[in-house]
Amino acid sequence: MAAQTERLQELIGHARVVLWDFDGPICRLFAGHSAEGVATDLVDWLEGRGLRDLLTEDERDTEDPHVVLRAVDRRHPASDLVVEVEERLTHEELRAVPSALPTPFADPLIRTWKAVGARLAIATNNSPQVVRAYLTSRGLLDCFLPHIYGRTHDLQYLKPHPHYLNRALTAMGVAPTGALFIGDTPTDCEAARQAGVPFLGYARNEYKEKLLQVAGATDIVGSLEPLLEALRG
Repeated sequence: MAAQTERLQELIGHARVVLWDFDGPICRLFAGHSAEGVATDLVDWLEGRGLRDLLTEDERDTEDPHVVLRAVDRRHPASDLVVEVEERLTHEELRAVPSALPTPFADPLIRTWKAVGARLAIATNNSPQVVRAYLTSRGLLDCFLPHIYGRTHDLQYLKPHPHYLNRALTAMGVAPTGALFIGDTPTDCEAARQAGVPFLGYARNEYKEKLLQVAGATDIVGSLEPLLEALRG
């Protein structure tokens, strides 16, 4: 425990800028509005347009709506169809905001980090519109403005591409080594690696922890509480 606290204090000490993934470290966006249901609805909508064969069987059975979105973009990149699917996903994400579940200790950690002088940014594969809606509902929007970087219709820049991280670093005028990225997926870990930014993995269960370890993450916490305590210390 002492070793973890020391390591967290080391990460904090080097971080002039803290970049956050959104869905996971800050909240569980689909806690009350099933992501599986959203994925199924997107698949049904494509099938209704005669595009069933656009997806593989695994893609049709996915519980992750982003899998459907990426699949459409791979077969019809930068098309009107991609735009429409992305807008449908954004609509469902917005519907999920009122029932999103805040990640324990995320709100006080964000406020404390901001209060001690760090600058904060969001780098997410979710829609920035959705991020703003959620942060507004928690009274946290001012902690991040104007640095919210996320999904557009140009899906080539979704993580693991480091584009959103690089945009934040450039806009905030900080070198990668002067930042810290908090994420919960292998794609977050890879985006951080490509951007040269130190990475802290958040894993709310053993399954997610294993995925992060396989992706190469070496600093992982199962709760944000030790990070908050290290920051206060």
